[in-house]
Amino acid sequence: MAEKPHLNLAIIGHVDHGKSTLVGRTFYETGKIDDSVIQEFEEMGEKGKTFKFAWVMDAVKEERERGLTIDLAHEKFETDDFYFTVIDAPGHSDFVKNMITGASQADAAVLVVAADDGIMPQTREHAALAYTLGIGQLVVVINKMDKVGWKQNTYEEIKEELKKLLSGIGFKNPENFHYVAASAFEGENIAETSDEMDWYDGPTFLEALDDFEVPEKPIDKPLRIPIQDVYTIKGVGTVPVGRVETGVLNIGEKVHFSPSGKQAEVKSIEMHHEEIEKAEPGDNIGFNVRGLGKDEIRRGEVASHPEDKPSIVEEFEARIAVLEHPSAITAGYTPVFHVNTSQVACEIVEIMEKLDPKTGETLEENPDYIKTGNMATIKVRPTRPIVIERASELPQLSRFAIRDMGQTVAAGVCTDLTEKE
Repeated sequence: MAEKPHLNLAIIGHVDHGKSTLVGRTFYETGKIDDSVIQEFEEMGEKGKTFKFAWVMDAVKEERERGLTIDLAHEKFETDDFYFTVIDAPGHSDFVKNMITGASQADAAVLVVAADDGIMPQTREHAALAYTLGIGQLVVVINKMDKVGWKQNTYEEIKEELKKLLSGIGFKNPENFHYVAASAFEGENIAETSDEMDWYDGPTFLEALDDFEVPEKPIDKPLRIPIQDVYTIKGVGTVPVGRVETGVLNIGEKVHFSPSGKQAEVKSIEMHHEEIEKAEPGDNIGFNVRGLGKDEIRRGEVASHPEDKPSIVEEFEARIAVLEHPSAITAGYTPVFHVNTSQVACEIVEIMEKLDPKTGETLEENPDYIKTGNMATIKVRPTRPIVIERASELPQLSRFAIRDMGQTVAAGVCTDLTEKE
């Protein structure tokens, strides 16, 4: 039997809109977890009854105690047509930086909006980030329909507002996305058509997921693996972990790490605890390297082949969308840029032009400042070496988010760069 195509799926949306419950319910409906697990949670008292599906992803004890999703959990499940790795992205605003790392690995996203709350600040923030980070395909779940008495008009109103929101952010044809009316907690419209909403004629959640398209794998491009973590595994050695963005990695090849400049040989590659001969774009892997200690490389490095290394930049130009800033952004501002898996303070040395968010045309040359809702071209100087690529050449490594004061201020892509001497 041929293996089903694989997609990385980010689950995004505002806190408490039911993301974790949707994921847990999906695992339950696709046979990933059985009744006994859910029953065990139910027996943990009132909280267990409420959070029984949410806790499936929140395996970390601290997360249970706080009732929040903190780190990114990776799990996989299958539908009729695909197997998905789920990146359950935290909804709480102080966890947006984790959400950024998650969305930057995703091929598609599920945007969860609670019917009783409607569109909230993070609905907008997560959707804008997903768009800027290059996710073009969404399934929208209008969740918690049980909380609004399964009313069709509530669903229709939220759906229209969401179409406006998504098209304003820049998504092409948001009217073609599926907007699934559902209750993840009650299991309505997740795997089977809902009896409670006989007015709804769209697909169930699982059917909607099967409508995603597999992006072309950029295997002919140079190898790029942004490193998420580095582990020392007993009896194995140093194991960097990351997602292959472009190119192919084979056992026995030499790899180069930028910006540190370290080099090593690949001894083995593992995905989902199974050894594989080679890794391709979209694969979340760990690979054992001989000749390097755990503290010689770290999160934020990018692995490549030695003969085709990525660009380490002196400065770069970028197109950004300002999502949320309390005042205004001017030249000299030095927030933290989240680029691939690295976090580096970068100075905005020049605001080159203010752009029309709808058309991308120049509205003003060299404006004094930009603010929430503006789009602009800026020149950026990192305070320490980082790897970034031009969007026209390697879009997978061109995207970034800008964070300050505990929130995502802006998101963007690199359009041009000056390499470090």
